Amino acid sequence: MSDELLLFFKALADANRLKLVGLLSQQAYSVEELAALLNLKPSTVSHHLAKLAQAGLVRARAESYYTVYALDEKALEAKSKSLLARESLSASAAGIDLDAYDRKALQAYTRKDGSLKSLPLQRKKFNVILRYILPAFELHKKYSEKKVNEILSAYHADTAALRRGMIEAGLMKREGGGGAYWREE
Repeated sequence: MSDELLLFFKALADANRLKLVGLLSQQAYSVEELAALLNLKPSTVSHHLAKLAQAGLVRARAESYYTVYALDEKALEAKSKSLLARESLSASAAGIDLDAYDRKALQAYTRKDGSLKSLPLQRKKFNVILRYILPAFELHKKYSEKKVNEILSAYHADTAALRRGMIEAGLMKREGGGGAYWREE
């Protein structure tokens, strides 16, 4: 599907081909007529029409001595719906390592022993660090603030920032007034 998506976008990724699509959406034209309208050589227009035909966007038919080209609006609509559907677009990202950013951030902020060199100022990187620390807490187990600080201190001295970050990111919950803390799914 991603090859078809590439073919579709490459076919439309040219100003002259877009002009051809615009003209052909109004009516059918011969290569000579299109060349005159766009001030291009007929061979150039034929080249562009071949790219559009390869993507299934135009169709040709014989009319007297000429070959007349028209936009295949049904094909364009069907291709747009299928190729631009969320599933198709998502499939084009298959094989990409979605954890690469997290690994890079962790590598930049962690020491060999697993502790943190510093706390990132950028929220996205800070959230990576928080997710890294999260497994230190058992699901649904309640912890006192003192115990939370003890666990967090193994990672960094600023336990208040880490604790507050865990709450703000929704990774942990707490009872009001400094009561119990716990990790939810």
